[in-house]
Amino acid sequence: MGNLYLVRHGQASFGAADYDNLSELGHRQSVRLGEYFAGKGLQFEAVITGTLKRHAQTWAGIAQGAGLTHQALEWPGLNEYDSEAVIKAIHPAPLEKPDTPEMYRHHFRLLRDGLTQWMNGVVTPKGMPGYDDFVKGVTSALDHVRKSHTGNVLIVSSGGPISTAVGHILGTTPETTIELNLRIRNSSVTELAYTPKRHMLVTYNTLPHLDDAAYSDWVTYS
Repeated sequence: MGNLYLVRHGQASFGAADYDNLSELGHRQSVRLGEYFAGKGLQFEAVITGTLKRHAQTWAGIAQGAGLTHQALEWPGLNEYDSEAVIKAIHPAPLEKPDTPEMYRHHFRLLRDGLTQWMNGVVTPKGMPGYDDFVKGVTSALDHVRKSHTGNVLIVSSGGPISTAVGHILGTTPETTIELNLRIRNSSVTELAYTPKRHMLVTYNTLPHLDDAAYSDWVTYS
């Protein structure tokens, strides 16, 4: 039996012109996670990432902290959905950049509504696959791990694919998968055990590397 570690990227640049870059804190979160892995003596048989910049940057930080030199396999099916396209599918009018608590709440209410409609086949956001195809992209990575490996494997991805993987394994409803997604934290670790036949959830959305008062203000969600 092997173990698959799914890591959400570090804090990105929410509200900036280009979200797909780690913030300075996001980089520190990633390096700290690598240091934690090294302290546990955790070695990886393989590393797989999505193709987004924040995935590569997070893996680079983990590798720096852990002293790892793996060549990561890029897997497009581990890329995040386009949240702006999801919102525009149900709210075509332009939205102001969120900069107050109420505007942030409005943003995530729209995102939750848009995700619900996308996952139930009501809308297809521009430039995005249907939800069934999105799920296939995620599960193809899980299948690859089961068929190709037997030891520890690290995946660096985003909240959407990770919550989708967990939802698929547990057989949750779309609404439950959305709630898992919207509560996942930056640089969090989700652990699955796997055999050639299936995956099993061990932990979800944990931050063992930040489990100290010194890191209390390093916990972020975006």
